[in-house]
Amino acid sequence: MAQPVIESIVPGAGVEGGEVIVTCKDFVFSAYDQACVRFGGVDARPVGASSNRIIAPVPANLLENGNEIYVTLESEGSVSEGLPFIVGHKLAENLHPVANPAYDRDNGAIYTTLSGSRGQKVPVSVYKITPDGESEPFLTDMINPSGLAFSPSGEMFITSRYDGTVYRATPFKEAEEFARNLGIATGIAFDSEGRMFVGDRSGTIFLVNEIGEGTPFATLEPSMAAYHLAFGPDGYLYVAGPTLSSFDSIVRISADGEVTRFFSGLGRPQGLAFDREGNLYIAASRRGHRGIVKITPDAEAEMAVAGVGIVGLCFDDQGNMIVATSREIFRVQLGIEGYWPF
Repeated sequence: MAQPVIESIVPGAGVEGGEVIVTCKDFVFSAYDQACVRFGGVDARPVGASSNRIIAPVPANLLENGNEIYVTLESEGSVSEGLPFIVGHKLAENLHPVANPAYDRDNGAIYTTLSGSRGQKVPVSVYKITPDGESEPFLTDMINPSGLAFSPSGEMFITSRYDGTVYRATPFKEAEEFARNLGIATGIAFDSEGRMFVGDRSGTIFLVNEIGEGTPFATLEPSMAAYHLAFGPDGYLYVAGPTLSSFDSIVRISADGEVTRFFSGLGRPQGLAFDREGNLYIAASRRGHRGIVKITPDAEAEMAVAGVGIVGLCFDDQGNMIVATSREIFRVQLGIEGYWPF
């Protein structure tokens, strides 16, 4: 019997539960349950299998998660050579992010929310994950914390979709009101001049000044969930806002508030972030596969990280992508330099 050969694995990275497509040849099996895909020696039951294409989920019990592993195929005693694959390392769980996590460049910590259901007040609103992976409470007394962002001065700001408020974290780990009456406030981002932008998912992007006064900056189609905001190296504000369509678009907004469509064809696009080369990474589904989609400045798209339930991402200063699902935070070692506008 010929030895099976793995030709490619797409995408080349993933977190537990994410589905990858393994293209191969000479993968012969007489029964479906004989087709075996192994991630670092851990078996994964294929979702679909043929002699030249297998769809398999990333296992949850990998001992080497966070490192490069090898994926192999085995059937009827014949084993393929391994192909490298990057598995995300789980940093925290039992959370409820609804947007991007935030990375503090001053201390290397990651921050994320426990947002809760509409109107629910949870014991801890924002958690801090230290560089060594310890999770600890950081802020309390906010209802439905949604977006997180750091200003150029290093201050943390948090939106609340419950009451349209933006909070500022004080040095005493308290949340104080900074801006109010911003609709259903979700996404938040700062531009290269340090100006704050907040997305009201009912259809408005607000520009918020230094004393917390918000003025309409641009008008968009309402979102069923949230607006997610990020500035690109080109100076445009990019916005994702999932609707009921399975063919949603990413729009970008110029410095004078002009809205244009950048990319279409994503399902439920959510959190987004840029690298220094101008590539956009966004939590979305594309062609039936869910994870992080990479979109080049020329609007060419490919899956970068496989995953389910992903709501956002950010980059740290070590080239890692920090991925947030609706319950967990993962670190994926991709060697990508993230972009910061300031």
